[in-house]
Amino acid sequence: MRYMLLIYGNEQAWESRTEQEQQENHERHGKFIAMLQERGIGRGGDALEPASTATTVRNSGEVGITDGPYAETAEQIGGYYVLEAADLDEAIAIAKQIPEPIVEVRAIAEFPDMAN
Repeated sequence: MRYMLLIYGNEQAWESRTEQEQQENHERHGKFIAMLQERGIGRGGDALEPASTATTVRNSGEVGITDGPYAETAEQIGGYYVLEAADLDEAIAIAKQIPEPIVEVRAIAEFPDMAN
């Protein structure tokens, strides 16, 4: 089963990190990616641009488009990984290895009539 691991964080806290702290974080993610590749379970992932660059499309009768993220929260989604895991327990065990404080684990719905 495929799972998406959504990485949440406070963008202001990230921006306040020193260049060395950011580099060390990138290196930890590099090791995590290498582990996914070694196990053959990684299916993709990326960092996202800041929430301030988001555009939200609301389709509730009339389509509305606004700048910015949908929810106003302290933590924003900063990136994600997609992986193949046997079950939720395995996906959680893998998510615990991501060097970030908040990771949401969600199963990806499989629709047989839609291409992955």
